[in-house]
Amino acid sequence: MVGHLSMRSGNPALTADTFMTVPGVADDQAMTIGGTVNKTGLSLLILLATASVVWNRGPSDPSLWTLTMVGGIGGFVLAIATVFKRQWAPFTTPAYAALQGLALGGISVVFEASYPGIVSQAVFLTFGTLGALLVAYRSGLIQATENFKLGVAAATGGIALLYLLSFVLGFFGMSVPLIHSSGTFGILFSVFVVVIAALNLVLDFDFIEQGAERQAPKYMEWYGAFGLLVTLVWLYLEILRLLAKLQSRR
Repeated sequence: MVGHLSMRSGNPALTADTFMTVPGVADDQAMTIGGTVNKTGLSLLILLATASVVWNRGPSDPSLWTLTMVGGIGGFVLAIATVFKRQWAPFTTPAYAALQGLALGGISVVFEASYPGIVSQAVFLTFGTLGALLVAYRSGLIQATENFKLGVAAATGGIALLYLLSFVLGFFGMSVPLIHSSGTFGILFSVFVVVIAALNLVLDFDFIEQGAERQAPKYMEWYGAFGLLVTLVWLYLEILRLLAKLQSRR
């Protein structure tokens, strides 16, 4: 049996008890790091493909917001389903990637219309951050110690609560200025959130590595890919927000 993994992750998809009830399997049927990497790559290709469909429609297309809303709501529903039914991950993860592509494509079109060139910058920085942190993790430059995990998870939880508060206040015509402001403190807040989102990648790498070592079932490769995708989507959106704040000050 796969034992409890002594780890924390700020990613809601990769919580500390993910592998607690997952039985170990034979070597040829077990989760591997290489398999997870391949499935993450495939999921990203699916996301980019559907995003390009929306991107090519342009900001004036009347179907833009429809596709964006379908992607956002549908992706959220599939994410919840995947978290609670990990065995569905081989089917829900590609579907989640496709729907998130629609949502991100629509959001990107809006940002690009206001700040030309911002999307290519955000994409470059997102994948650059992914590559840099992967190298740092594999080389041992960054280690996912228990204190590191605790700090990142706590910061991620705090950010989530602040965003939830902002969402609730929105119903009453109020907002949290720190989140949306392009002033100094607003930019510093966005930098902080980008850093925390990036550090969640380290926790995800560690989580997937531990799952492979514990010989989790093969479907957990798709679940690991799903978790990484969740973090990358968050990181991209936060980089997009930060770049928009910086460009609005020009």
